[in-house]
Amino acid sequence: MNLYKDLILDLYRHPLNYGELINPDIVVSEINQLCGDMVKLAFKFDDNDLVSEIKFTAEGCAISIATTSILTELVKGKHKSALIEITSQDILTELGINPGPSRLRCALLGLEAMKKALR
Repeated sequence: MNLYKDLILDLYRHPLNYGELINPDIVVSEINQLCGDMVKLAFKFDDNDLVSEIKFTAEGCAISIATTSILTELVKGKHKSALIEITSQDILTELGINPGPSRLRCALLGLEAMKKALR
């Protein structure tokens, strides 16, 4: 369990793919109305509709930032049409712990933002 806690804290302190993306193809934001966490995702796609770059910025708890960081790693190189197939279970499996019902929305905020962008 400490291994997963350490992973979450490390990704919170040093998130992967964090920052602004210059000239993105898609930008989307999502807010967790319950706690105020906010995530903004920016995507660039190559000529074959593969994710060539992805960045995010966020204000929120360790779980929302860590799972959005995990999400950005999961989608790199994937076809735009495959992104919609990424599930909440995929995110939770990569996270390695069940955040519990009170933190589930935090854990899935980045995924919700991505699904919103693809609609």
